[in-house]
Amino acid sequence: MIDNKRKIDIVFAVGPVPLMAAVCKVTKPYNIKTIVSLNPIMVDATGMCGACRVQVGGRTKFACVDGPEFDGHQVDFDTLMKRLRIYTDSETEEGKKGAQAEPCKMDEEKTETYKKVEEELMSQQTVLKEGEKRIKIPRQIMPQQSAKSRIENFGEVPFGYTVEQAQREATRCIQCKKPLCYEGCPVNIDIPAFIKLIGEGDFIGAARKIKETNGLPAVCGRVCPQEDQCEKVCIVGKKSDPVCIGNLERFVADYEREHGDEYIPEIPEKTGHKIAVVGSGPAGLTVAGDLAKMGHEVIIFETLHKAGGVLVYGIPEFRLPKDIVQSEVDYLIKLGVKVELNSVIGKIETVDELLNDGFDAVFLGTGAGLPMFMRIPGENLNGVYSANEYLTRINLMKAYDPDYETPVLRKKKVAVLGGGNVAMDSARTALRLGGEDVYVVYRRSRKEMPARIDEVHHGEEEGLIFKFLMNPIRILGDDKGWVKGMECIRMELGEPDQSGRRRPIPIAGSETILDVECVIVAIGNGPNPLIPTTTPGLETSKRGNIVADEETGVTSKKGVFAGGDIVTGAATVILAM
Repeated sequence: MIDNKRKIDIVFAVGPVPLMAAVCKVTKPYNIKTIVSLNPIMVDATGMCGACRVQVGGRTKFACVDGPEFDGHQVDFDTLMKRLRIYTDSETEEGKKGAQAEPCKMDEEKTETYKKVEEELMSQQTVLKEGEKRIKIPRQIMPQQSAKSRIENFGEVPFGYTVEQAQREATRCIQCKKPLCYEGCPVNIDIPAFIKLIGEGDFIGAARKIKETNGLPAVCGRVCPQEDQCEKVCIVGKKSDPVCIGNLERFVADYEREHGDEYIPEIPEKTGHKIAVVGSGPAGLTVAGDLAKMGHEVIIFETLHKAGGVLVYGIPEFRLPKDIVQSEVDYLIKLGVKVELNSVIGKIETVDELLNDGFDAVFLGTGAGLPMFMRIPGENLNGVYSANEYLTRINLMKAYDPDYETPVLRKKKVAVLGGGNVAMDSARTALRLGGEDVYVVYRRSRKEMPARIDEVHHGEEEGLIFKFLMNPIRILGDDKGWVKGMECIRMELGEPDQSGRRRPIPIAGSETILDVECVIVAIGNGPNPLIPTTTPGLETSKRGNIVADEETGVTSKKGVFAGGDIVTGAATVILAM
């Protein structure tokens, strides 16, 4: 048609990537507008799986968020086709490794560890018999896998308290008349009350007391930063170690689940109101449970094939087992909540359509799952992951399990950029996938790291290499487009910035090369843009977060409420609740 000089205003190309690239190559010299359709296999609406990452006009885009249609002349097809071939050689090799995997010895270690705990408790009995004050009772250390053992498996690191340990730890609580721990808890759990019940041996009663204000105790007991919240203000901590509130919360939640004595509250008469909850992360699950207990009909719409949001795709099995999350979801179902999976609101149906289809209100809890990158040279090389993609492949799609076909790169030399919990999760995961030199590259000092103290400590035990006061400036690649190193510059701390932490300043002439084969970018996530961009009248901030009242969750759009990370930005599980 071009040879016949026929006028062509626009061309649409749909098909294999090489053919679409060829079409664009033909039309570009004639300035014929060409639209290509980069249809992703998995639509998560955040780009978290990473498979649909593409460079368009020099900017990182995701086909499931920004597409699938793009200006073909702006698409970097060379980089795209290299990404599409990234796992061709590795899949067969990983299958071989999986077939040769040795059986896990975690259960044997667990039994042996508990024996040591019992011996330790017996040796401490004289303390109580001699009438020592509660405040002098030693803090009970939760039994856990050894570092040498746990880097060989994805089993949960801490085994949990024994009954004796839990009761002994509970006796350390002095039952303050004005408990600061209650105020330190974002959801105001009656902490002294549930700990007292543990001391009395009423573990089921303790679990029910927690559930009065917290619908996810087994989750929060494992992943909440208690050291910065309830335990930080514990009065016992003024003269000794604070009471292990998080460990006790985990204990009673696990006890209730394992003994099959789960309490289902009496649901009031149905109100006739129908509520849609978009997203099944911490915010969505909490809201759904609270509304169901009020008698409302609640339906959760979840984009992925499994409910739980960041709890299932973002947090590794060794920190939060997925059966724990599923048990919390099952509890909501027992309350009458319905869960619709594979439902991408904003794609298959809009918020306005939900309101027009009989829902009286819509709660938006879609989280902050859009990966951020550093925008430095080399970020599009093969072997560069966003932490979301890396963790999603492993946690949600079980790339670590030889029974699953999900591919993921297993490299010996890995750099993880960032200093938060996501960075620690990524780095510790890389170790378990065979990493030998796994670096955590953080531009500030250890003191400024936002990651949980326990996670940093566990990472050190496992062999992570911390590169503090260092910042990447360029990722180096070989002639085939694969990562072969990373250039960094050393930093020094200046005056505090808006976050209250001292601002990192580059030291001129201090550049150095880090020998790595894989780079995982864990510097934060942005708000999910799909709902705001498909919902007219919904006010957002400059950063793309939905503007909502802090107390009520009311947004600028009638009938629409929002909460969690989509409002506050990426934060902790308990704050999302």
